[in-house]
Amino acid sequence: MSLKHSCILVIDDDPDILTAVRLLLRPEVKEIVTEKNPENIRALLSKQEFDAVLLDMNFKSSINTGNEGLFWLKKIKEMRPSVSVIMITAYGDIDLAIRSLKEGAFDFVVKPWHNEKLIATIREAVRKKDNKAAGSSADVASPIFETELLGQSEVMQDIFYKVKKIAPTDANILILGENGTGKELVAKAIHQFSQRAAKPFVKVDVGALTDSLFESELFGHKKGAFTDAREDRAGRFEAANTGTLFLDEIGNIYLRQQAKLLSVLQNRQVIRLGTNEPIPIDIRLVCATNLSLADLANENRFRRDLIYRINTVEIVLPPLRKRGNDILLLAEHFSKLYSDKYMKPQFELDEKAREKLLSYHYPGNIRELQYSIERAVIMADDSVLTAKNIIFSPIESTAAGVPEMDDTNLGHVEKNTILRVIEKNNGNISKAAKELGITRTALYRRLSKYDI
Repeated sequence: MSLKHSCILVIDDDPDILTAVRLLLRPEVKEIVTEKNPENIRALLSKQEFDAVLLDMNFKSSINTGNEGLFWLKKIKEMRPSVSVIMITAYGDIDLAIRSLKEGAFDFVVKPWHNEKLIATIREAVRKKDNKAAGSSADVASPIFETELLGQSEVMQDIFYKVKKIAPTDANILILGENGTGKELVAKAIHQFSQRAAKPFVKVDVGALTDSLFESELFGHKKGAFTDAREDRAGRFEAANTGTLFLDEIGNIYLRQQAKLLSVLQNRQVIRLGTNEPIPIDIRLVCATNLSLADLANENRFRRDLIYRINTVEIVLPPLRKRGNDILLLAEHFSKLYSDKYMKPQFELDEKAREKLLSYHYPGNIRELQYSIERAVIMADDSVLTAKNIIFSPIESTAAGVPEMDDTNLGHVEKNTILRVIEKNNGNISKAAKELGITRTALYRRLSKYDI
């Protein structure tokens, strides 16, 4: 059935929303029925067949939990299992909207929506109902990740599902996870599936920016703004205009930097150093940190108003040790990658190698697995990778088994202290050096000295 011959039901207690949808869909569909009171849903479904239903997430402004929408979604699916239900939600309810997808909703639209996007979503919903009615196995095709994101575990499938649903919105995303879990790949996937995919994707490691470089790097500067400012320079916000800005290690920026960042995000404009002229910006913001949300919520470390600004939706990436057989999937991927790179034959993992890979705890996560497989490919003499070929990072493996510091030898005490701090910071050398009170260069010298 084409959209022109379809009948659509819209349930929302906001008369302005009902009027807007009615005016939009009147020339597009055969019939549109609007209803303010969800209590009348049963009667409407009993009297008439609908091809798609648009359902608001909230009906009681004093409650505003979204549970009303989930309740009525369940009732609609009980009465009309084949009907496609599209949830209407606001930015603050996106997590609930994603939950509604698992409860049987076809999709969700975020207020205020783009008219073309809403019509396209309704068209796909009608097509899905037709496929089900015809007994066809065809369904709306899910996009396939064209990034290096891999995973068959349930936890990763949930993340892929969430990414595909939130990417088309302009919601700000906060990606949480240990170092080496793939936060940048998820950020790129969000950009790839967004409506900004053809626009710039700009990454900034804000945790590595000194206080003096922070404003210049992010907001730009005019010639002469400071000693080395020899020409006008656009900042990363301007470079990412109309696209996606990925701020990595957001949890490591200072409070005074956070205040400046919050001002830009609130006003949607930047002011280059050395000028007073505001420049409008239009970006989709994705941030990442290896800190937990509880650590970020410590106001001595991070402003809560900034957390709310960057965290419309959060994605928590699991450590590799919790992903089961994904370890083997990734190992085989890296094996093929590096056998091609080093012009070697394709490798297979023998049983002992698989057991070794699955039994290890991966403090360095996917990054550690990748380097271990690369080393194994380089050193292997034949086309089978054995347990002996797989050697895990000496930094990680030594740090994991650091003995208690009952040794009074000064060199041993220093070595063990370094190992403990590196382990505590999940292998992040910059953070470890900062905690130890030395420079990165000094820490690298000590790593070399103690053969770590």
